Amino acid sequence: MALSHHDESPLHPRSIVVLDDIFCIFVGTLENTAELRHYYGLPRQATEAMIVVEAYKVLRDRAPYPPDQVVKELHGKFAFIIFDVKTHTLFLARDREGSVEFQWGVANDGSLVCGDDPKIIREGCGNSCAPFPPGCIFINGSGLASFDHPLNKVKAIMQEEDGGNIKSVYFQVDLFTRIPSIHRSGSAANWADPVEVKGEQMSDI
Repeated sequence: MALSHHDESPLHPRSIVVLDDIFCIFVGTLENTAELRHYYGLPRQATEAMIVVEAYKVLRDRAPYPPDQVVKELHGKFAFIIFDVKTHTLFLARDREGSVEFQWGVANDGSLVCGDDPKIIREGCGNSCAPFPPGCIFINGSGLASFDHPLNKVKAIMQEEDGGNIKSVYFQVDLFTRIPSIHRSGSAANWADPVEVKGEQMSDI
């Protein structure tokens, strides 16, 4: 994991923090930092990255606390990458509007590569890369999910050229496939009608 402030947008600053062997790169801003600091018992000096790490620790230590609930509490324009050294867990997320540039792809050796610089991702992954879908989370071992509609699978829809090559990909919630899950008492979100995830066109995949 690496962070540079080169060409950093003042609207979407980048920050990195390492706490208890948990690495977090956070890009963007949260609108409810004061509320989140109070909720997690953090000092006023706690940054967005520190808040996200604390939220992740709650998710990890209170299993099976649902990850979609953790991300729903974050209001703002953001994307983040978390890697937990102790559990070898990778946790990615992007806000509903896709406000912050966030790309992911697969390198030649099969490694997952992600970041906010499309040029670097393209150099590392060639054509096997795309924007990370807005309103989604990814956890290794669990896969990609919509944090607003966690009980429906997120499906990649590919568009092909006449020659059969993949031209572009977009993501949407699969209306016909529900993920088996233990009902969370009092959570109306579990039974909400599924809707399409806000798609983002991905060209030259």
